[in-house]
Amino acid sequence: MNTLLLLGYIFLNTVSSALPKEVYICNNKKTKKYHYSATCKGLSNCQFKVVKMSLSSAKSKKMTLCAWED
Repeated sequence: MNTLLLLGYIFLNTVSSALPKEVYICNNKKTKKYHYSATCKGLSNCQFKVVKMSLSSAKSKKMTLCAWED
């Protein structure tokens, strides 16, 4: 295997494994952001229940990462 290709493969696997597999959202119909932490400052105004969901599910719903955690 080419050294550059191998390094790219290692980098991508390291980065993807560093991301959490579950995220938190404010469970209302207008939610557009997900959060890595249930105690994120971006969730402090949530007047609904904070729920956990998979990162892939949040992304499939077109949610993006909260700016406080970016």
